[in-house]
Amino acid sequence: MSKHPKPWLLSLLLACSAAFAADDKPVKVVERDIGGDHFVFGGSVRVDKPVSGDLVAAGGNVDVDAPVAGDAVVAGGNVRLNSSVGQDVYAGAGRIVIDGNVGHNLRIGGGQIDIGPKATVAGNVTIGGGQLTLRGAVKGSMQIGGGRVLIDGPVQGDVVSTAGQLELGPNAKIGGTLRYRSREDLKRDPAAQVTGAVERLALPGVGRGASAPMGHRDAEEDRHMGYGGWWLGGGWMLWTLGLMALGVLLVLALPDTSRRVAVSWRERFGWSLLLGFITLVCVPVAFVMLLITIVGIPLALLLLLLYLALLMVAYVSSGVALGEWLLGRFNPGAAQRRGWRLGTAALAVLALALVSAVPYLGGVVSLLAVLLGIGAIALQLAPAGRTAAG
Repeated sequence: MSKHPKPWLLSLLLACSAAFAADDKPVKVVERDIGGDHFVFGGSVRVDKPVSGDLVAAGGNVDVDAPVAGDAVVAGGNVRLNSSVGQDVYAGAGRIVIDGNVGHNLRIGGGQIDIGPKATVAGNVTIGGGQLTLRGAVKGSMQIGGGRVLIDGPVQGDVVSTAGQLELGPNAKIGGTLRYRSREDLKRDPAAQVTGAVERLALPGVGRGASAPMGHRDAEEDRHMGYGGWWLGGGWMLWTLGLMALGVLLVLALPDTSRRVAVSWRERFGWSLLLGFITLVCVPVAFVMLLITIVGIPLALLLLLLYLALLMVAYVSSGVALGEWLLGRFNPGAAQRRGWRLGTAALAVLALALVSAVPYLGGVVSLLAVLLGIGAIALQLAPAGRTAAG
């Protein structure tokens, strides 16, 4: 973000409160300007006037059609960046389309991501998602991970990729080294260019060394790191038992609150996800801002500890919410019984942990669980969230 400290985090929280407290499904666009920074939230958001500072935008659909001089932090169901951003771009959405120029780094995650041929990123790129297509130009290096990845544009630096399938199109021109992890062979058009080496790295659970054949594992590694057994280690079991115990404790000590969080998780799924992403982005920025001053260092350390605790509680809360939903769906008569709630919470957290251990899919599931948990907890702070859930 901008080099000098700004109270934009506070204004962001105020804007969020105004948007979420108005209705269970707010459609009104809420806008705030603090100095040169612009904050906008709503069901459908369009930025059509130049922003002289930073932009923070969130909504079901977000279109940025005017230049932003500073950073852009954007979240939503569908995000389209059609104009230039002078500094960094941070974005998360179901679908993201980048058609403008980025003056520094690009850090984005989503289900489907398209970086169009007109886009140029002056710095480095970090992308995670399901289906990723890069046709624009990247002047720095790139780290990319996803289910299907197509690189069909110039990248001046190195590329590191972890993907289910990686493909280089005819317009791909990688100026550095390409390192990739994948269970499938690299698909490379004959016209694609890679100046440096092309290295295939071993996936977790594969024998040591980048050139180890796929499907051949060292017996000792297979017991500890293989796909079928790495998660059975004692450390994972102890950690999972601790999460299950935390889930039981939340239901036992805070029965009404945990139920309200579960209702928000289920009935306000989209807004929980959106608010969770905003919180996940804002808290680290606030941490950095506090570190700028000597006085703020103790507060920053306290914030960091609380943040780490929030991530764990949010993850477990998603498991509890999943259990509440399953119990209400398949055994409604037991939904009010404490014993059933406790047992279902523990089993649901265990199921979530098992799915989170699956390569590729597990990382996405864990992130969604944390985002939804944070958002559902945060919604309880708004009067509308408590009323809707109560």
